[in-house]
Amino acid sequence: MKEELILEDFLPYRLSILAHTVSGTVASVYDKRFNLSIPEWRVIAILGRFPGLSAVEVAERTLLDKVAVSRAVTKLIKNGRIVTAVDDYRADVFIKDSTVTVIGANLVMDADRVIDAAGKLVIPGGVDPHTHLELPFGGTTTSDTFETGTRAAAHGGTTC
Repeated sequence: MKEELILEDFLPYRLSILAHTVSGTVASVYDKRFNLSIPEWRVIAILGRFPGLSAVEVAERTLLDKVAVSRAVTKLIKNGRIVTAVDDYRADVFIKDSTVTVIGANLVMDADRVIDAAGKLVIPGGVDPHTHLELPFGGTTTSDTFETGTRAAAHGGTTC
């Protein structure tokens, strides 16, 4: 007769629970003291040790998905040609938490990543016609549901 698996006694499960508990405790301290989420402090810790990594490389080192990493990183897009439904002009774009927060000329802001978009079009809030809504992949599902993706598109945001 096979021995019954008791999850609470299974060492890998217990280690997973312990790691989750410790991570949650650290996250609570970092949130109160520095206003940082778990993905944000993981990204900062990795980029502090290995500056210049791509989002994919940070995702691999932090065990976060690329979407979570991208949302944890601030970006400053410099010197781009901004194109919206009503405007076409040269400016910079600052992105925080995957949201365009400032558009303006010659922005001077601290950012985790600065992108030179000279000679390129920048389309803030553009809607990607090829989207992955509620797509199962690699044991997880994409972050946008049909409802949130539709709302993002309707409000000028980019779906993922």
